Amino acid sequence: MCLLVMAYRAYPDYPLIVAANRDEFYRRATAPADFWADYADVLAGRDLEQGGTWMGVTRGGKFAALTNVRDPSHFRNTAKSRGQIVADYLTGQADIDIYSKHIAQHSDGYNGFNFIGGTVQQLLSFSTVDAQVKPLAQGIYGLSNHMLDTDWPKVQRSKQTMGSILSSTTNLEADLFAMLSDKTPADDARLPDTGVGIEKERWLSSIFIQVQGYGTRCSSLLMIDHVGNAQFVERTFSVSGDPAETRRFRFAFQ
Repeated sequence: MCLLVMAYRAYPDYPLIVAANRDEFYRRATAPADFWADYADVLAGRDLEQGGTWMGVTRGGKFAALTNVRDPSHFRNTAKSRGQIVADYLTGQADIDIYSKHIAQHSDGYNGFNFIGGTVQQLLSFSTVDAQVKPLAQGIYGLSNHMLDTDWPKVQRSKQTMGSILSSTTNLEADLFAMLSDKTPADDARLPDTGVGIEKERWLSSIFIQVQGYGTRCSSLLMIDHVGNAQFVERTFSVSGDPAETRRFRFAFQ
């Protein structure tokens, strides 16, 4: 996943709203969002190459998501799959306090990543950039391929847009999907330098990405209300960037 925008205790109807884009190579085999056959309480998409996931929720109320840290100079082909970090939390029994300490202690086995997990009652974040576990307070957060709330144009723009949507929307789902479909690149003067070159920085700077062989594979919305009802909507996209399928799930936490 390359962009996650989250409103935590910042909207009257839903204490947790997550809007996210997963950007990946089109050749990478992926299963769309569904309840997993081997872990029936887990709702998530799935990477069919390594078995992990980038974002998911459980019937028990656990939520987790992960983005990669873009740092090609430190990338290791031998590192473990980062998608397993989310999958292990969602399928395991450990609470978020214990699990976040575990991943902090073992983070050197992976290429750089950012993790957010927990429940509506408690969310924690961890980034390999600063190697710190942090509790999340009320607010609107943005996460791309650096630390939480890093001053990148796509992070700033999506946070500002979500704030505007939450203050005035009459159709939350439509407006959030419209936000996630924004293909506007950032000005060159505001691009970060992550070591991939100016051309890649340009096309990676938009909220929705579409280039040859790589792009936004799906957009996902998760909304959890005060009594534990969850709505999860995933919209997948073809290689041409057109919507391919929309999947909807509604369930109550057990």
